[in-house]
Amino acid sequence: MPKIKTNKAAKKRFHITGSGKVVRTKGPKSHLRRKKSKRVKRLFGSKVELSSSIMSDKIKKLIK
Repeated sequence: MPKIKTNKAAKKRFHITGSGKVVRTKGPKSHLRRKKSKRVKRLFGSKVELSSSIMSDKIKKLIK
């Protein structure tokens, strides 16, 4: 049986912590940063844990 390929889009957007939680970055930090305040850039720089356990299971399968 062939190996399951890693979904590269999911690999770039999510990562799994040491305890097994799926973490994503917040969106609007990537471009048009000059007009945003320092506070907004700082808030969007943090990582957020996925709340839905069903979605996190699906993403874990895509990443592995």
